[in-house]
Amino acid sequence: MERFKILVVDDETRMRKLVRDFLVRSGYDVVEAGDGNQALDIFFEKKDIALVILDVMMPVMDGYAVCREIRSYSKVPIIMLTAKSEERDELMGFQLGVDEYISKPFSPKILVARVEAILRRTNQLEAEQKLESGGIVINKSAHSVTIDNKSVELSYKEFELLSYFLENEGIALSREKILNNVWDYDYFGDARTIDTHVKKLRNKMGEKGELIKTIWGMGYKFEANG
Repeated sequence: MERFKILVVDDETRMRKLVRDFLVRSGYDVVEAGDGNQALDIFFEKKDIALVILDVMMPVMDGYAVCREIRSYSKVPIIMLTAKSEERDELMGFQLGVDEYISKPFSPKILVARVEAILRRTNQLEAEQKLESGGIVINKSAHSVTIDNKSVELSYKEFELLSYFLENEGIALSREKILNNVWDYDYFGDARTIDTHVKKLRNKMGEKGELIKTIWGMGYKFEANG
């Protein structure tokens, strides 16, 4: 079985050890970095990092700067760890392309569960799966999207969200249902997380973004022929 390599970035040695121990115990290879510069050096040197766990508050280069740099070159899943819990901090992370946002203190077991959920989806290389509707073509095995034959670059979470919409075309989906299926765990955060991702997804889809209908007070529905 392939052992996925995870980069853990935190300036607190004790926190890195805690996360590393739980990940290694769950069968992952772990590499560590104590600051942002070191994290980028390792990330670009290794080239086989499957997921990054990244602390926000660090000296030299903070987590947001590291995330921005990684996102310039890679769609590797990123889980952001932070002592802050203010909404604007989470929104900044999501706008930069963070896939999950976990506030300290957190349960290491929950962190591992989220890592497993992300890797299970991003590395699900089964037979080619295609979804098509309204000029949108999703190739799930190649993790690619075209709209009216033009390639569209989506983040990992945006890709999962659009796939879920097409798989459930014409069905009204509550925010709770979207969270449970796309995020793949019981999410106790604010439902506005979904609204943020839908807004970004619509923008990237251009005119086709109108196919994602808002159902006020409930959630969303994808409808290509409505």
